[in-house]
Amino acid sequence: MSVTADIDLSYIPFWGRPQQERVDAFRRLRQLEHPVFCYENRVPFIKQGKGYYALVRHADVTEASRNAGIFSSEPTSNSIPDMPNWLAVYFGSMINMDDPKHARLRRIVSRAFTPRILAKMEEDLQRAAGEIVAGAPDSGDFVREIAARLPVQVICDMMGIPPDRHDEILRHTNVILANADAEYSGITVDFSHPDAPFRRWPVARGLLKLIKAGRALSLLAQRLGRERRKHPTGDLTSLLVNGEEHLTSQELGSFFILLVVAGSETTRNAIAHGLKLLTDNPQQRGLLLSDFEKHVPGTVEEVIRYATPVIQFRRTLTRDHTMNGMDYRAGDKVLLFYNSANRDEAVFTDPDVFDITRSPNPHIGFGGPGPHYCLGAHLARREITVMFRELFTRYPGIRTVGEPDYLLSNFVNGVKHVDYAW
Repeated sequence: MSVTADIDLSYIPFWGRPQQERVDAFRRLRQLEHPVFCYENRVPFIKQGKGYYALVRHADVTEASRNAGIFSSEPTSNSIPDMPNWLAVYFGSMINMDDPKHARLRRIVSRAFTPRILAKMEEDLQRAAGEIVAGAPDSGDFVREIAARLPVQVICDMMGIPPDRHDEILRHTNVILANADAEYSGITVDFSHPDAPFRRWPVARGLLKLIKAGRALSLLAQRLGRERRKHPTGDLTSLLVNGEEHLTSQELGSFFILLVVAGSETTRNAIAHGLKLLTDNPQQRGLLLSDFEKHVPGTVEEVIRYATPVIQFRRTLTRDHTMNGMDYRAGDKVLLFYNSANRDEAVFTDPDVFDITRSPNPHIGFGGPGPHYCLGAHLARREITVMFRELFTRYPGIRTVGEPDYLLSNFVNGVKHVDYAW
């Protein structure tokens, strides 16, 4: 159990509390002398194993990220329980690997993120963002109409996937990142129960939906890979499946799931959080609009820090280790809570203040230093920048209306819906 009786990070309703309550809870955890030991989610059909340590301080998260030989991404980094084989076949991507397996895959897929390719994409990014914003209605759901569309389009264009599949892919990514949210997963939680148990059969249905979504995306990528092996076109899929070093069909399927989930969902959430933050902080918004090109880089970094779209990843100790006065044992699990590290008072002055001029801003919203730093960080920054430029150039009065509907998740700080108006 948590050392602090009313803060159990494995208690799903905790992640449904108002965001400020969670910010305050993590502040209290950072003030403790040692990390907090929590129980895992009690999810039927998945072997849970023992609990985990919560790393909530910037120094601890960055040190663990840097020391990949001790804080391992194997057997899994994107799941608190060990991932069973029937899920790993679709979701066992390179983020769940250590070197040398991780280094080989990262070397291959890094072909997608060379400066030459990213520079070539700049014009396409600008055109796509312009079309999305110009075609949006005067009001509606900002996530559906605007924020979710650009990242999916960019990744599908990179892979060579036609536009008529974009909505299907978006639906599948919503299911994959649904976590405990009933809207996308169908999983229900009994919030009235002191332990908030998952209801067994809705969980079974939710896991079935997850498997179907993963399988659909994997098969789509594998079919495309087989076509590109026979008839290369120069798109990313062609680069990944041809050449002396290339991805197998299974590796291509897993990588596509990683790319579309990490690349589209997190970026869309940053864009949605960004508009909400700039609506709630009119002085910061005015500063941005007073000199957009000067202030947009700082705005993007501060949105990533403040919102932290990816809440946490897991690591597993490969051997006994002492870090910042805490003894860990081989086999211990730790969760790297980026959302807490990005509000650490020891690193950030007034961390709960949204400040687009913050400098320096050593946030770890793209993961800490080390081999697993986000490959697509530069692309994500460009997408957010281009979308903000289009929005505030065409419609400087655009704003969110009301409060967002947030995803119930301990993994992604997601915005499902938020209304907007010009």
